[in-house]
Amino acid sequence: MDLTIRSAQILFLKTLFTLIYPAENSGKNRLAPKRNSKRLFIARVSRLSVFRFLRERRDAMSLETAFDHTDRPSKKIIQDCVHCGFCLSSCPTYLETGNELDSPRGRIHLIKAAEEGRIPMGESLVKHLDLCLGCLACETACPSGVKYGSLIEMSRGQIERRFKRGLGKKILKAFIFKIFPYPQRLKVLLPFVYLVKTLGLKRVFPPWLLDRISLSASSMFHMLPEVNSAFGETLSAFYPAIGERKKKVALLSGCVQRVFFPEINRATIEVLRASGCEVFVPKNQGCCGALSVHSGRLEEGREFARKLVALFATLNVDAVVVNSAGCGSTMKEYAEILHEDPVYSEAAAQLSAKTVDVMEFLSDVEIEASLRPLDIKITYQDACHIVHGQGIRSAPRELLRSIPGVELVEMQRSDHCCGSAGIYNIVQPEMSAKLLSGKVSEIEKTGADYLAVGNPGCMIQIRKGLLGLDSKTKIVHPVEILNWSLRGNIN
Repeated sequence: MDLTIRSAQILFLKTLFTLIYPAENSGKNRLAPKRNSKRLFIARVSRLSVFRFLRERRDAMSLETAFDHTDRPSKKIIQDCVHCGFCLSSCPTYLETGNELDSPRGRIHLIKAAEEGRIPMGESLVKHLDLCLGCLACETACPSGVKYGSLIEMSRGQIERRFKRGLGKKILKAFIFKIFPYPQRLKVLLPFVYLVKTLGLKRVFPPWLLDRISLSASSMFHMLPEVNSAFGETLSAFYPAIGERKKKVALLSGCVQRVFFPEINRATIEVLRASGCEVFVPKNQGCCGALSVHSGRLEEGREFARKLVALFATLNVDAVVVNSAGCGSTMKEYAEILHEDPVYSEAAAQLSAKTVDVMEFLSDVEIEASLRPLDIKITYQDACHIVHGQGIRSAPRELLRSIPGVELVEMQRSDHCCGSAGIYNIVQPEMSAKLLSGKVSEIEKTGADYLAVGNPGCMIQIRKGLLGLDSKTKIVHPVEILNWSLRGNIN
């Protein structure tokens, strides 16, 4: 029987080889293709694809599972999926490609197959998981409560350890994770940002030109934020409440927020003070770990989380206020991220319980100072890790509508991802650009003066999309609009 199977395998390979290299002339070697022909090029590509597939199948047949035992994807989460398909219409990548394997349901099928050893840790698995935004829209749509976000993070952790990426991608990710989570290192980029602004280099090198050189480099270049006088501003450690003190809160100053958007932190502090809050801004804050966790660098993310938990545990405050969607969503998950840590699990759970988005917090307290009229039209973008990650939808809208004179215009698909998704717009620039194009189109249809969005990554991404469109729409954090109303003037 073994000889029969072996003979069949040999016959199959011979047949494939004959199809790839057909006879050119009867008087020549029947297996020798013409040199320098298109057929030779196509044949080589086809042969590589066939052999790659066969190699991956061989590897899979020799495995019990494609995963190791560190942060292994949860079988329970996999089994929770009942394959109903409610997630399909909510998934931006599936809507763009129409490929089932680029949907949450399809990716769960792939993860299950890898877990069971039916497919290896190969390109046929990795490319579909890499294309996932991690936007969590599928979790909002799922009637079974499948924790897809945790599943994709654990699966990406396996990929980071077990899949060999090309040198270019390794260098790109090394740069990202050696710079972005460290505010002091990010500040090194400030002179370059000033130079880009001063010389008008974004106009000199439009996206279509740099795209020809490198999509990832082009994406990073055109995401550089606008320069303002507050760049790199250092905050004080304490700000007293205005009027009677109601609460004591701490502010997460963030990484990108602290360096490139300090005006948002300043506006957050002023609105909190006007709401009767004492505001503490702990010194030496590090990264919350959001970028690392969402990219599958789970142990790195845990180490960032431990340091932040230890820092905030020293403060006796009622709440830890966050004005960045990804940071807030991750900090609310600290209880789960560090649940097996014998030292930090209890403190992590306490910090998770105290973490609150700034708009969520302000909706529960009364702003002491009166809000003054603003004659502006606003549209609101639901940042994924606010609406899907934290379940916050109505609070920002209600606060914006409470400002006299403000007209809030809803855009279509406001809860669909803009394509930022942490570092997604750098590592998956093509899909990110497609999603951004659709988002910018929806924004333009509203005719709004301002787009309010509660996440710095979204702000950078959408500003890039509006570049060169001669759009009148400016992008701000919703807490900035509240601060304008308190002051009675814009900017």
